Amino acid sequence: MARIGLDWLLIDLEHGTSDESDLLPLLLAAGATDTTPLVRVESGERIRVGRALDMGASGVMIPQVHSAEQARRVAAWMRTQPAGDRGIALFTRGMDYGRIGHAGVAGRHEDLLAVVQIESRAALDEAEQIARVDGIDVLFVGPTDLTHALGIPGQIGHATYQEAIRRVSEAVRSAGKAAGVLVWNPEDVGRYRAMGFSFFAISSEASILDRALRTELDSARHAAAAASKPEVS
Repeated sequence: MARIGLDWLLIDLEHGTSDESDLLPLLLAAGATDTTPLVRVESGERIRVGRALDMGASGVMIPQVHSAEQARRVAAWMRTQPAGDRGIALFTRGMDYGRIGHAGVAGRHEDLLAVVQIESRAALDEAEQIARVDGIDVLFVGPTDLTHALGIPGQIGHATYQEAIRRVSEAVRSAGKAAGVLVWNPEDVGRYRAMGFSFFAISSEASILDRALRTELDSARHAAAAASKPEVS
């Protein structure tokens, strides 16, 4: 996947089948390409973020961030003391196995991406404040959770959802940050882009496999049905 030209690839520890024991080889595999490897951690905790960064993630996505206060904690977990709360271990992949040295530790966060997910009413209500948190780079909309939270499960065309994503877009624009979203249909990219979104997740490997197999199965069954029809002389 990392070799097909993606800008970034997300290793999902929240909903995916992998856990932290799988993370290092996955990061090593992605790191051999030009694709930027990001990690969605299991939950918004300092140790989870720190573990992903120590193993060499180029950034993290934090699910279920509901407030600016939570976002400030996330930003602190990306930075070492005295500016933040990330633990320092020089001989890790995330610190270039010691080559970054003590002098480079304080600025390490500048090369990392901090993405927080907007997927609840509470997060939407504080979108403007979350976007203004120093150290948060991307506000990422999770359409499934957000539409369920808004009482319109799965209805991304609904006016309530459209208003919600406009609010997120306006929040990041005023703060100079980026807005991201999981795109369910490729044709929706243009609509999101016109609203100011620039950070797109296009699918998951499970969804891609599902679509590919359904297409192949449908083609095979049509071919079999056509071959079974008696010839008309």
